[in-house]
Amino acid sequence: MLETDVMSQPMFSDLAGTLHQETIDSRQLRGNPLGDPHLRPLWVYTPPGYDESADRYPSIYVIQGYTGQIAMWGNRQPFRQPFVETADRVFAEGRAPGCVLVYVDAWTAYGGSQFVDSVGTGNYHSYLCDEVVPFVDANFRTIADRESRAISGKSSGGFGAMITPMLRPDLFGALATHAGDALYEYCYLNEFAKSVRALRDYDGDILRWWKDFQQRVSFTKEEDMLLVLVLGCAAAFSPDPDGTPRLPVDPRTGQIIPEVWERWLAWDPIRMVDRYAAELRSLRAVWIDAGTRDEWFLDLGAEAFKAGLDRVGVPADRIAFELFPAAHGGIDYRYPLAVEWLAQRLKRD
Repeated sequence: MLETDVMSQPMFSDLAGTLHQETIDSRQLRGNPLGDPHLRPLWVYTPPGYDESADRYPSIYVIQGYTGQIAMWGNRQPFRQPFVETADRVFAEGRAPGCVLVYVDAWTAYGGSQFVDSVGTGNYHSYLCDEVVPFVDANFRTIADRESRAISGKSSGGFGAMITPMLRPDLFGALATHAGDALYEYCYLNEFAKSVRALRDYDGDILRWWKDFQQRVSFTKEEDMLLVLVLGCAAAFSPDPDGTPRLPVDPRTGQIIPEVWERWLAWDPIRMVDRYAAELRSLRAVWIDAGTRDEWFLDLGAEAFKAGLDRVGVPADRIAFELFPAAHGGIDYRYPLAVEWLAQRLKRD
């Protein structure tokens, strides 16, 4: 097990805890359709006092938004600390009892996986649940119980944090979603219309755009970020049997293709609530936030998810909900708030 103390790394200031930089060899990702690496980086943070005790700790898994890579957790913005440091302060300042934090890499050639299993990208849900979780439990002193394990993320990561406890309630008993993808009629339909306009320059062929994108400096055209997102989500949610991403709209007219769009809607957390009502009622803690100016209207998705939890009977005292006066970006100040809240509610031995 490779371990690196962040004291020697210039990207971070001194931490009270320790960041262990691991590599995991994934069988699930071997031979994935995009040829992405099956050797994946994994960062595991252990809190202050971990090395001096034999105690076991709850764990919080942290997953990223679309185009997020693991090294981006170390990004330092002007006048702000990166999340690794702000999370460390939660425990160093005694605002919450210690937890193991697990920073997961799910990057793909398209920029992300949506944390689902797909013939278009690979088995990233199985990778997270059946490989990363057992690896961490085997190599660190975690409490290997769903009551002591949470998952947290922003945007696409917030989507992953919402759906994973529904699909795997045996593993995760709490979640935090920051502006998580939800209420697809609002967050995606407008993007499809913009995409069809952008694809006029590529004869309506998103793979023709993708070939062009790969041959030049990325994000040098206005449509690049939009089409990366739409392509990657199509690869995750609606690939053909051979893995080819299939858009849920006609790429020339923008008309919805109902049978393809239904495959996307099946992954909408809002539509999943009633199917997984029992799993959601079993959660011990749910944090939901979004910005009131979110460009993808994910504040409405957050409202709808909260309403769904209320409808299926999740107790109000298990839910933290807040809308902030913010857009979609620059919301990293909310991540340690959720860490603190979850850490106070996860079960401890």
